[in-house]
Amino acid sequence: MSDPSVQQQQARPAVPVLHEERLDEVLGAAPERGRGRYRPHRVGMVWRSKVFRAGAVIVALVLCGLVILALVREQTGPEGFLVGLGLAVLPVPLLMAAFRWLDRVEPGPWRNLLFSFAWGACAAALVAIIANSFATRWIATATADPASADTLGATVIAPVVEESAKAAAVLLIFLFRRREFSGVVDGVVVAGFTATGFAFTENILYLGNAFGEDQLSGSSGFASVTAGTFFVRIVMSPFAHPLFTVLTGLGFGFAAVSARRHRARRIALPLLGLLLSMGLHALWNGSSSFGPYGFYAVYGIVMVPAFGLVTWLAIWSRQRELRTLAAELPAYAAAGWLTPAEPSALSSMRARGMARDLARHWQPDRTRGRAAARAVAEYESFATSLAGLRRRARHGAVGPDFGARERELLHHLWQRREVAAPALTHAALLTARPGSHQGRPLPTPYGTGNGYTNGYGYGSGYGPGHTPGYGQTHGHTPGYGHTQGPTPGYAPGAYPPPQPYGGAPHSHRRPPS
Repeated sequence: MSDPSVQQQQARPAVPVLHEERLDEVLGAAPERGRGRYRPHRVGMVWRSKVFRAGAVIVALVLCGLVILALVREQTGPEGFLVGLGLAVLPVPLLMAAFRWLDRVEPGPWRNLLFSFAWGACAAALVAIIANSFATRWIATATADPASADTLGATVIAPVVEESAKAAAVLLIFLFRRREFSGVVDGVVVAGFTATGFAFTENILYLGNAFGEDQLSGSSGFASVTAGTFFVRIVMSPFAHPLFTVLTGLGFGFAAVSARRHRARRIALPLLGLLLSMGLHALWNGSSSFGPYGFYAVYGIVMVPAFGLVTWLAIWSRQRELRTLAAELPAYAAAGWLTPAEPSALSSMRARGMARDLARHWQPDRTRGRAAARAVAEYESFATSLAGLRRRARHGAVGPDFGARERELLHHLWQRREVAAPALTHAALLTARPGSHQGRPLPTPYGTGNGYTNGYGYGSGYGPGHTPGYGQTHGHTPGYGHTQGPTPGYAPGAYPPPQPYGGAPHSHRRPPS
């Protein structure tokens, strides 16, 4: 009698290697539940306790928030502070929703985004207020010309101080959350949230001061300073600060996808992005000194085209992530980790959303439906991370922990495939072009099918049937969920038979495009 451990070892699928080079001889051994703990390389980590580090960061941001709250309230007064707060909060949900939409393919954790927003609103704003005030007073004292000191402070000092303070949040996440900072989109989103928080605090200050001026002069309505400030900062240019800092985020994003051997490039790109953000910020602040129409000229000739270019680049990067899924995941499908139709579904935002809805509606009650939809969303996120990791490995942008990270991602996918695979397969067939699955019955929900093969190499049902499961079309083993006979089954926690890299079994057909 053969050893069961040997049989299970043989039943595990092999992980595809990059080109002809085997990066890790033991990539096929997926970690067991509870052992798939990935520990990334920690750069400059001093604290040992995660709770202590998180608590220290929260306390520091809260203290900065209290100080900046007191400073802004002192400058604007109680009424001006409330008016500025009510008006400044209006663009925040729109900007956050726009950046979160860009991050839908591989959503980053909310803790990073909330940290970025809090850093911009509290820490960066506090540094900017203190440093700008000190520098302006020092220049005014040294030159005995307060007017030129204000102009020099706005066009030179403020861009350098503010963009450096905001870039610190991007740098911290790049260093200490490197695993969650994997590309251009991540740089754009983190920088955008940081700048949104900074602009929120700055708008409270400007709108509160404008309201105080109107209170002293008795102005009201559309001719008031408050209305003019609101139109310029909230209506015309709510994207100004996010646009400046996104240039820094782009530099960090391009550095994240650069090969590790190009160390000079990985250092120069963030610095170049920071310099560009300072330059554009200085041009924007100094536009009022270019004459009566200088502001409108800079706005129309520089700011709007720059905003359009950065928006196009961010959307292009998001589409590139989807193309990476379509290019990298078929290797894992050929090896048996994914179904043949999943790469097509995972590379389509429409199919991904449909798969979550299907998983939700296939469950008997609302609680299980939410849990199933969440499992599919996590499956999609892990698959996106896996495809991005493999692409970076092709370009030499991963470290020695590539194998451990790949095994962990495959382990997470395997734990959720019982719920996610049927939903994604169904969504792939529903979103396929007309005629791409002629004569092929759609897979039915969990446990309700008859088990007959539909041409994709798995039974049309995911309960007991007569098809061995993914990758085969003959035998008497049930489909997804039960095992009978000597053929390895596909119960949760089992592994499909290994398949060679670069080729699929004869029953596999090309998934719908």
